[in-house]
Parts: sequence; C-alpha cells; structure tokens
Amino acid sequence: MKKLSIKDVNQGACFGPDGWVADLQGNKVISYNPTTGEAIARVVQAGAKTYERVATEAVLAFQAWRMIPAPKRGEVIRDLGNALREMKEPLGDLVSLEMGKIRAEGHGEVQEMIDICDFAVGLSRQLYD
Repeated sequence: MKKLSIKDVNQGACFGPDGWVADLQGNKVISYNPTTGEAIARVVQAGAKTYERVATEAVLAFQAWRMIPAPKRGEVIRDLGNALREMKEPLGDLVSLEMGKIRAEGHGEVQEMIDICDFAVGLSRQLYD
C-alpha cells in the first residue's frame, strides 16, 4: 500500500494539476479483502458539489485535449503505460487483494491495461488531424 500511496482513508475525486479534492460531505466506501473480510482502505466519494466541479473541469479539459494532435496525445498515453509498467507489481498485488484473485491474475489485469495503452499509442499514429 505504501508504494501506491494508499492510506486508511483516500479521496475519491480528482482533476487537473490540483490533484485530489478533499470532500468532507461524501460517503465512505470500504474496500474489503474478500478472503479475510478485513477492511483494506476507505474511499471518500464525491459529494454533489464536488461531482459538479469535477464534471465541469472534465468538459473543459476535453475541449483542450481534443485540440492536441493525435500523436501528441499518444505520447501522453505512452507515459501512462510506462507509469503502469513501473508500478505493475504493487498494482497487480492490490488487484489480487481486492478481488480475491491469485497473484498471476492480478498482475495480468495490470498487463491488460498496459497492452491497451500500447494499442492506443499505435492507433494515435494512424489518426491524421
């Protein structure tokens, strides 16, 4: 959990360079280890005001994002895939813990995300603006 910066209580809403939004109004969702029934961590859901803010920011971000040429967007997705590669082991272990999967399956889930990033990078080279 430490490698992934997961705390006992985590914020569930995020946007832009400001990062995670502290929302004191949101309900907490508890993630349990299905094997032991123990709580792994809690996530504070976005309340109504936070949700509206995140949705508004997402629309604005999309308006800017769609103006960026596809190959440049592909570079961002490549960076995302590389970040997943760097954290594959702890992310795979977390998937295994939360979903009750064997370790190989948890790591396979993360590998699928990496593969999709690689596929999307290839597609970005086929799009012409």
